[in-house]
Amino acid sequence: MFDPTTPKNRQIAIVLAFASMTTPLAGFHKFYLGQPGWGIVYLLLSWTPIPHIASAIEAVWYLTQDRTRFGSNSISIAPQSSIALPPHSINTVTQSIRELDKLRVDGLISEYEFEQKRRQWLDRA
Repeated sequence: MFDPTTPKNRQIAIVLAFASMTTPLAGFHKFYLGQPGWGIVYLLLSWTPIPHIASAIEAVWYLTQDRTRFGSNSISIAPQSSIALPPHSINTVTQSIRELDKLRVDGLISEYEFEQKRRQWLDRA
């Protein structure tokens, strides 16, 4: 399985997204990008044109992004070693997500980056 914390190669994501629009099964780029839930949804809907069209749109979206905006690790909110998250600390997670949302609202991180970091925080709780 791919590690969601490692930076992803934009070209690989583009190729996988374009491949998803032309092959019978779709969603491999979602697994590569660390979004297995969406990957499963794409696979389950592969018999319809919906994931193939969505893959084409995402491939173009990835093409139009520059390297700094692509991927969930292009911006570092805090180093992993400095985050001291006690088990099941809901207050810490919610505060971190609020701060992350402020960065998104201010335009300092993209919607994609926000969602990736938000999922990482929720997985830790």
